[in-house]
This record gives sequence, C-alpha cells and structure tokens, in this order.
Amino acid sequence: MHVIYGGTFDPIHHGHLRLAIELCDRLEVDRVSLVPCHIPPHRGDTGATASQRLKLLELAVQGESRLHIDDRELRRAGASYTADTLRQLRRELGADHPLVMVVGTDAFAGFDRWREWETIPELAHIVVVRRPGPALDPEGVPARLLAKRKVEGIEGLRSAPAGGVLELDPPLLDISATGIRERIAAGRSPRYLIPDSVWQEILNQGLYGACPDGNF
Repeated sequence: MHVIYGGTFDPIHHGHLRLAIELCDRLEVDRVSLVPCHIPPHRGDTGATASQRLKLLELAVQGESRLHIDDRELRRAGASYTADTLRQLRRELGADHPLVMVVGTDAFAGFDRWREWETIPELAHIVVVRRPGPALDPEGVPARLLAKRKVEGIEGLRSAPAGGVLELDPPLLDISATGIRERIAAGRSPRYLIPDSVWQEILNQGLYGACPDGNF
C-alpha cells in the first residue's frame, strides 16, 4: 500500500512529522511519502521557496527511514493539483496497487471544490484525519462522499486499489505552520515546535523574517 501525505510544509513542523509516523503505525505501512506542493492552488504564495521548503523537509526527516520525500510536484511546472499527482503515481504503481492519499477534515470539507475531485476516488483511497473544528456539513458533498465510500479499517484499503474513504482520529499536536511563521516574524523562537535542524536552517537563510543573528 502506497501512502502519500501532501502539503505546503511551510515550514515542516513536529505536528506534520508526528502525524506521518502515526500514519505508518495506524495503516501498517513501512513508510509514508511526504509530497510538498509547488504552487498551492487554494492559497497565496508560500513564505519560503520550493527549494527552501524541500531543504527543510530533508533536514527534518534525516535518519527516519519511514518518512520519504516525493518531490514530484516541485519538479512539475505550475500549480499542484492532486488529481495530476495521483494519475502519475497510478501509472507508476499499476492498476491494482492500493494507493492512499491523506487529508485533514478541514481540507476535506472543501473537497468538492478541488479540480477533478470526482476523479480522485477512482485513482486512490482517501484517509481523512479528524482535526479540531466544525464537523462536516451532513448535507454537503464531502459528507455524502464519506458516507457512500466509507470503509471501517485498513483491510478496506488493502482489498482494492482505490475508492474507499477511511476516517482516522490519531493523537495530533496542535501546531500550525501559520503560527510558526507569525512567531518567527515577531522575533520569537519556534524551538520545540520544529526540529532543531529546521530552525537552524531557517536562521541561516533568514526565512520567514528570522534574524540570522538570532538566538538558537
């Protein structure tokens, strides 16, 4: 089973990393692929460039064999669309290999606004990670899709290449990349919210308004 977890990772933090490890355990897979997007279609510019975000990711996962970086979206020109990535992966994996994409409930709530959203369940399973916040609108398209395609466990994902939706409720660290960027811009340390190696690189590069002469 091939599992991808996408995002801007701007910057990568312990919440992302801990969730990826939880996914390895809950889905009983040897690794999870982190897929940083190039240009997010539903938000403004990222605070760091694609190459800078990739460097931070590489530092963050160093020494953790269960976390793999898939930089295909960074190598692809233009906005990053999930359907395009899944089609490419499906060609590589073959028609019968289970492919799983991970998304939080906050993003899944707007799933029917994604480009080619109706195609996505034909290409991959969807794992919806429950996050704090409002529940899905029971009359909305995402909630109806979940009810129609819901599977109760990982065997529902392993038994078919695509088409299922599994809800997971793993323990989450309440950390946001937005909050980290705001903290750095205000001159406050984000240490222990992000790996030390990532914070050192942010300082070295002066990313997010960090002062290179700031205290580590």
